[in-house]
Amino acid sequence: MRAVDIIIRKRDGADLTAEEIDFLVKGIAGGEIPDYQIAAWAMAVVWRGMTVRETTRLTLAMAESGGQLDLGGWAPGAVDKHSTGGVGDKTTLVVGPVAAASGIPVVKMSGRGLGISGGTIDKLESIPGFRTGLSREEILRQVKEIGLVACTQTAELAPADGKLYALRDVTGTVPSLPLIASSVMSKKIASGARAIVLDVKAGSGAFMGTVAEAAVLAHWMVRIGNRAGRRTVALVSGMFQPLGFAVGNALEVREAVETLQGAGPPDFREHCLTIAGHMLHLGGRARNPRLGRALAGETLDGGSALAKFRALLRAQGGEERICENLSLLPAAPCRGILAAERSGYLAEAHAGKIGLASVRLGAGRAKKGDAIDPAVGIVLRAKVGDRIKEGDPLCEIHASSPESLSQAQDALRDAFIVKRSKVDPLPLFYRTIRG
Repeated sequence: MRAVDIIIRKRDGADLTAEEIDFLVKGIAGGEIPDYQIAAWAMAVVWRGMTVRETTRLTLAMAESGGQLDLGGWAPGAVDKHSTGGVGDKTTLVVGPVAAASGIPVVKMSGRGLGISGGTIDKLESIPGFRTGLSREEILRQVKEIGLVACTQTAELAPADGKLYALRDVTGTVPSLPLIASSVMSKKIASGARAIVLDVKAGSGAFMGTVAEAAVLAHWMVRIGNRAGRRTVALVSGMFQPLGFAVGNALEVREAVETLQGAGPPDFREHCLTIAGHMLHLGGRARNPRLGRALAGETLDGGSALAKFRALLRAQGGEERICENLSLLPAAPCRGILAAERSGYLAEAHAGKIGLASVRLGAGRAKKGDAIDPAVGIVLRAKVGDRIKEGDPLCEIHASSPESLSQAQDALRDAFIVKRSKVDPLPLFYRTIRG
């Protein structure tokens, strides 16, 4: 079997066999197939696509290309949760403790942010002392002891996907539904959970710009998950404006802790409880997602989720005192507001533009390897549908210098649109997709 023959078959629109896909993935993981042939095959997939059968085989082959985390004897009821990324999406920091405190083990392996999409690991590392790099043995021991782990993806899991994605990123082959879906799901399957809840974002602050596009991706991932023997559900959620108020690493941790304390933005709280409700349903703790959401609400309001978050901090070296003293988190030296220039109703808080402004402040990365400032970011003071008076603050900017603050104010002026007529609030969720 030769890589060039597989490239030609896919270029000509043929469906690849399981043996051909396995050969290709082993060659990628082992370095036997050169980068130029991998890139050529990826481009052929972009143009010709793959069937669900092909994509499922690709997903499993990549999951099997390295070590897999076997949670069976440690956390047999573990449920994984994955978000396709967005602006202000600090959901894991609340959903993980809520689900774990409700009796569902959670091992959450996350990544760093790139571009306007924030990374859970960057948020956690803004907590003084928090350690995100754990060994396989540490992960298994911690999930057994406290039922909750939040760490970086280990290098041993799905190594073929890591190599393929690095090439896709520089060869114009990222926008392919089969390649996107298999990349996400291979890591989820290798992580060991038997059930997966997917939060697929749609909007200006997401990879998929429309609800229809996000729904197609969600359908692909659910079908792959179910074919791979994982109970899988996907929720298509809105990313037309930031989730919650805070955008920026320490600012988002602050908001997550406030939510665990029983406060926090209403939209963020409801988003977390809905996701957690589906996790509790798939994990067998509730007969349906509605009852799961009710149980999640009781867990959050009763304080046990905050206690579980404290246990997570203790286990991974983080500063526990932030649960009572949020001033221990990094804080930016310069703050200023962007004020509304007219009265009316907030019609748009463009997530993409707000996310880009936060990156320019230093809260995110323009390219891999860039350093980030954990203290800077943006805090919204209004959401779409809110009544606004001229001079009211639309957002508060946390910056490292007066110059950076001024630049952010200029960049954010066209991110907010105020209209005279009444505007309805945006939905949190648009669709739920099951097998």
